[in-house]
Amino acid sequence: MQNTDPATGQPHRLTEHDVYLFREGSHTRLYQKLGAHPCSEGGRQGVHFALWAPNAARASVIGDFNDWNPDAHPLHARDDQSGIWEGFVAGPTVGAHYKFHIVSRYHGYRVDKADPFAVCSEAPPHTASRVWSLDYDWGDADWMARRARANALDAPMAVYEVHLGSWRRTAEAGDRPLTYRELAPLLAAHVQALGFTHVELLPVMEHPFYGSWGYQTTGYFAPTARYGSPQDLMYLIDHLHRAGIGVILDWVPSHFPSDEHGLAYFDGTHLFEHADPRQGYHPEWNSAIFNYARDEVRAFLLSSALFWLDHYHVDGLRVDAVASMLYLDYARRDGEWIPNRHVGRENLEAMTFLRRLNEAVYRDHPDVQTFAEESTAWPMVSRPSYAGGLGFGLKWNMGWMHDTLKYFQLDPIHRRHHHGQVSFSIWYAFSENFILPLSHDEVVHGKGALIGKMPGDEWRQFANLRLLYGYMWAHPGKKLLFMGGEFGQRREWQHDEGLEWHVLQYPLHGGLQQWVGDLNHCYRQQPALYTQDFTPDGFAWVDFHDWEQSVLSFLRRGTDPDDILLVVCNFTPVPRHNYRVGVPRGGRWRELLNSDATTYGGSGVGNLGEIETAPVAAQGHYQSLSLVLPPLGVLYLKPVDGG
Repeated sequence: MQNTDPATGQPHRLTEHDVYLFREGSHTRLYQKLGAHPCSEGGRQGVHFALWAPNAARASVIGDFNDWNPDAHPLHARDDQSGIWEGFVAGPTVGAHYKFHIVSRYHGYRVDKADPFAVCSEAPPHTASRVWSLDYDWGDADWMARRARANALDAPMAVYEVHLGSWRRTAEAGDRPLTYRELAPLLAAHVQALGFTHVELLPVMEHPFYGSWGYQTTGYFAPTARYGSPQDLMYLIDHLHRAGIGVILDWVPSHFPSDEHGLAYFDGTHLFEHADPRQGYHPEWNSAIFNYARDEVRAFLLSSALFWLDHYHVDGLRVDAVASMLYLDYARRDGEWIPNRHVGRENLEAMTFLRRLNEAVYRDHPDVQTFAEESTAWPMVSRPSYAGGLGFGLKWNMGWMHDTLKYFQLDPIHRRHHHGQVSFSIWYAFSENFILPLSHDEVVHGKGALIGKMPGDEWRQFANLRLLYGYMWAHPGKKLLFMGGEFGQRREWQHDEGLEWHVLQYPLHGGLQQWVGDLNHCYRQQPALYTQDFTPDGFAWVDFHDWEQSVLSFLRRGTDPDDILLVVCNFTPVPRHNYRVGVPRGGRWRELLNSDATTYGGSGVGNLGEIETAPVAAQGHYQSLSLVLPPLGVLYLKPVDGG
């Protein structure tokens, strides 16, 4: 045991400079100083504890090493201003359970709190923190050396979104979730086989209520112990990296639960949250809202974000519920919120925090990405802070998701009257660096599974879903699909049950999964589909006017002028013969993908793998193709001399 952090070589003791940065709100590595750190002092082995509780009259460490006696190991106040309590306790070792006993200056309030900076927690429903070491022998050096390329904005990015507790379960011990280590080879093999480039994990940070899926976080530095130890999570990430798969973590700096052992009312005052419920209480989620105006709170959150990048080698952070942070009147009626100093509805302090967050992330880890789940038209979310933006790398395209799902739920006979719902997204597609999400939020709370949203009989449902994915993978923007969607799970997602893997024995489900795999492999092999996602140079309409037949056709272009791909979508179950589409190049065009192929469960309507242009002008081009459009199908075609 040492007096320094083995990962950084930095001493665990707070310096005056640390305190200064903490109080300024600019400290981004507080986890190295606050919390519990095994070390030696005066020849004795033990733990150095440090706690921020400025309104405490007394603070002490309680744990299984002192029979939870609040008088056994008092902490001392560092000074009169910082609010930091600290002390060395001889005896505890790695694995020891502990909490902080706090006696407030106000109202005689006493409480036992989990350590806000704990890096390991007791398995729920228990709530103690644990002394821990984060030593781990990483084997992902090759991935880390090349991940800047894998995470670049002009690289392919197809994200598989996963809730670890329900991806796959075991009948042992009462249908329990798999552990991090059990998941590692299975998840890596599945993702690798289907060609996804990244995995996004719903929040793995410790949370008391399993049904919150991790979005009600109490342990901002501790992975949930439900699936194993911190090293077990590192093993999972390491294993994915060795398989060439990036890992994105869902992270929730927008709100936190009011459980007594957590951050709420921490030292007898509203320390982390606003005191006024019009600012500090979230009516939709019955949770507390961080006070972004408080410097120490900003430093706490910045340190949490950097912690997962520093110690867990994660490749990105998806920031949850950004809209709820940006708008003071989010989910509130008139009179239930407080305007900003300019009498507006924008949360100026949250804007400042988000900019600092992204600046810190990209400063220290320029080879990762941050993702904003922002559901409004807030401008410049994924533009640099120096240009007036929020500084995120990418933003979820919620508008595309809502319009597209609404359109696909229509019976095809009515789609001709709603043609704009699948073409409108292009008009704003390049205003942000968008990722197209079909996420967990679309298959819960009575919304049903994706396959259940599709109209018609079983064959048409699967054809529609294959068409949806084909249109999505060809549309500008990176891709995200929630688990179960790849094989058309019938049941709405349940967090306490495993996915319906047994349905893969049925041809339509198995065919859909093969389609997703082939889509991903084609996507990764065709630079036209990803190198210019965020510029109009990468996209050109061929025809978006054919509303009568519900057909869309467009081109995707790579940075190489010769790299071009034609995509044609038929949103009706009527095959279209001799459908003429103008193209910019004469010669033979190869059918790279056809969602109606029999191997996917389709009817086999297509163009026999290849077709020749004719010198017939169409849609502004001098050459054109006379295509057979499959029912409820999508075609990807490429000039034969284009690779």
